[in-house]
Amino acid sequence: MNLLADENIDRGVVERLRADGHRVGWVAELSPSIPDEEVLRRAAAEGAVLVTEDKDFGELVYRRGLAHAGVLLVRLEGLDNPAKAEVVSQAVRDHGLDLPGAFAVVSPDSVRVRRPGPAGGGAEPAAAPDPAPPGPPP
Repeated sequence: MNLLADENIDRGVVERLRADGHRVGWVAELSPSIPDEEVLRRAAAEGAVLVTEDKDFGELVYRRGLAHAGVLLVRLEGLDNPAKAEVVSQAVRDHGLDLPGAFAVVSPDSVRVRRPGPAGGGAEPAAAPDPAPPGPPP
């Protein structure tokens, strides 16, 4: 899988994902301190799922509707680095096919995957309503 790890992702997580065979760019190595909008743009341009601990990406995706190739928000406070690496590795292994184009949140006991609607919005697009029934016969 093609991933871009935000600079707030621990080196151990990046190394584990690389060891698992994923192509992982890491903002800390490539362009430290670039704005979040640029991180998201780069990930989208590379077709990479962004792995981040920064909740601001939810704002960029859902409220501002910025283009992305997928976001995996890591919410693993309190876990040590090896445990974080294991949980993220397992999340990518188990949900890899669902991550492109989605906004997913990984926590110690779950992975939630959502697909933002068009122009942000935060929900799947609603199904088209049934066409109106025809009027009374002439």
